[in-house]
Amino acid sequence: MANVAVYDITNKKVGDIELNDSIFSVEMNAGLLHQAVVMQLAAQRLGTHATKTRSFVRGGGRKPWKQKGTGRARAGSTRSPLWVGGGTVFGPHPRKYAFTMPRKQRRLAIKCALSDKVKSGELVVLDSLNFDAPKTSQVVKMLGDFSVDSKALLITCDEAENVEKSARNIPGVKAINTMGLNVFDILNHDKLFITKDAITRIEEVFA
Repeated sequence: MANVAVYDITNKKVGDIELNDSIFSVEMNAGLLHQAVVMQLAAQRLGTHATKTRSFVRGGGRKPWKQKGTGRARAGSTRSPLWVGGGTVFGPHPRKYAFTMPRKQRRLAIKCALSDKVKSGELVVLDSLNFDAPKTSQVVKMLGDFSVDSKALLITCDEAENVEKSARNIPGVKAINTMGLNVFDILNHDKLFITKDAITRIEEVFA
């Protein structure tokens, strides 16, 4: 098991913690990570796009001219896709883009993402993370103490309303709890701040 330093919110080392190798030292599987990210983004798509076929376009009920004798091509409706103002052929229609992955694959993808952050030194373990009241400046100060000027993800064990409200006004910073842990957020942020309690909860669920 790998030993990782534990810090307080002022970037002062307060101890060490051992990480479970079955979660934080998993072999990288880029294809699985890609599939998990695509699954998550696909589930967010609304799929409300729609075009009208000739049966949905208003009008066109009367035959524009008689079948024979005019010298023109035969036509049965002015809403044919060949006509200006007619329907659309093979256009998009409302649909769901969501698909699912087996639970074992979803969990393995999260393990791969966490392992990659540990390997690249982008995971910081905090002794605790909680504020008495929502205050954006507290998160800004914490990030400044850790010299973080890029996107950061704050992971707490349980729902921490004050932490979430303090972080949501900062561009590129997001706070979630272990129940909302997902591959996209882990990979989309350069730095991960996770509490000791959150690591314990993750090891209980994923080990």
